[in-house]
Amino acid sequence: QVNLVESGGGSVQAGGSLRLSCVASGNRNCRGAMNDMGWYRQVPGKEREFVSIFETDGNTKYANSVKGRFTISQDTSQNTVYLQMNSLKPEDTAMYFCQTPPRYSGSLCKAWGQGTQVTVSS
Repeated sequence: QVNLVESGGGSVQAGGSLRLSCVASGNRNCRGAMNDMGWYRQVPGKEREFVSIFETDGNTKYANSVKGRFTISQDTSQNTVYLQMNSLKPEDTAMYFCQTPPRYSGSLCKAWGQGTQVTVSS
């Protein structure tokens, strides 16, 4: 019903920056799920963890580990969510995924992207 495609990952040195994008497309019935996507990340052997989301009141929320360094934003006209990542650290190395908003977690509109790899070297 919803297709999410992430891009923008890559390899950078510590202190560098990357900007990730997540573009949503899909069935018109899932139009509401194609904005406010959130970002998560996963390291091999560990559970996927929350990075940043849009809350239902429009505010943004960040994991403590990225607060002050990452910024989530979106262009609703393009069904695109961004994650600007500054002051990157080696511990930010992970596969980054976007997901449809939590309010769609129980619906057919729920979707994950395929991920984009971020590697930060010291």
